[in-house]
Amino acid sequence: MALYMVMSTGTTMGTGPAPMTGTPLTMGITTTARTIMADASLYRLLAWMSPSFPVGAYTYSHGLEWAVEEGVVKDAATLKAWVTDVLRHGSGRCDAILLARAHEAFAVGDLGVCRDIAELSAALQPSKERHLEASAQGAAFVTALDAAWPAEDETAAERLAALKEAGGLHAIATWTYSVAVGIHCAAHEVDLAQAVSAYLHAFAANLVSAAVRAVPLGQSDGQRVIAGLEPVIAEVAAEALAASLDDLGSASFLADISSQLHETQYTRLFRS
Repeated sequence: MALYMVMSTGTTMGTGPAPMTGTPLTMGITTTARTIMADASLYRLLAWMSPSFPVGAYTYSHGLEWAVEEGVVKDAATLKAWVTDVLRHGSGRCDAILLARAHEAFAVGDLGVCRDIAELSAALQPSKERHLEASAQGAAFVTALDAAWPAEDETAAERLAALKEAGGLHAIATWTYSVAVGIHCAAHEVDLAQAVSAYLHAFAANLVSAAVRAVPLGQSDGQRVIAGLEPVIAEVAAEALAASLDDLGSASFLADISSQLHETQYTRLFRS
């Protein structure tokens, strides 16, 4: 391979023909970088669903702390069973459906349906702490996006503004986390299927993280559980994409009850 030295004057020293736009190495890096950064929506989704995004997810256990205290969840196997049930039969599935339908409603400009879904999502929370968990994270998500990730599309920005005016989603507590993610992903043209999968992964990973601290479990056991949940999340995401609001429903009674009992638990690390 010929080596080139490109001077500031544009002359080339060395042997062989001068490159048109740089060396093969720099050309390859530039092409790769452009390919990666072309999908800005993926970058945003990764940032928003990261544990470092300031929604305070690490402070909530979704009632899992009570299950650990009572010995219901005591190792990797029981943790995987617990999270699987919450995903398939509880709030994981319901959140995914609400996110998907809110995303679709916002994308077509049906703000009335967006408001209805937001109100329904808030009303479905089975306990005081679960309502706090959903609404506080939703409010934090919206606040963080307003500050750092405003919608660039003018139509999307106008729709978001309309939802936040009086008579819409002006009361920030009505922004449950799943609905906030769905609406803002639509505003930023984040792919719906990717948004649902990423949300479910973040939801499950936070529960596993809580168990790693509360049981306690080793980091390797936690990662094994997350790896084992991959097909579960794929199934729940696929179901949510095809489901309607009429398909909402939960059968994870123990998880709901645990969130209620957690309110009076003597020793607590988490807010739910």
